[in-house]
Amino acid sequence: MNGRRARTYTKRDIIRKVALESGERVNASAKWTERVFTAVREIMMSANPELRIEIRDFGVFEVKPTKSKPKARNPKSGEVIFVPSRRKSHFKPGKLLKSFLSQPLEDGIEAAARTRNASNN
Repeated sequence: MNGRRARTYTKRDIIRKVALESGERVNASAKWTERVFTAVREIMMSANPELRIEIRDFGVFEVKPTKSKPKARNPKSGEVIFVPSRRKSHFKPGKLLKSFLSQPLEDGIEAAARTRNASNN
């Protein structure tokens, strides 16, 4: 990636984008954006042990159980340890996002630049 770090977007960036797209004030957009994130987080945390949240035209969030590992090794000490089963999160992009991400990287960078320039104007 030519030595540069990827741009990190925060919740605040998403709130500003929602406010810009909807024509609402940032404070109103912040309330609704926070409520959506809270709802998704609470639903995912309620997984016992599996869960699937499907958001059409975006993707699927899943909570999946992992298997326990009775003979795992601590890489530092070499000690054999037991790792209990747990839950993990997984995101699978929807068709539109997946087709965009599967484009060759040069086209993706140019398209992303065009999209970014169009949204800034």
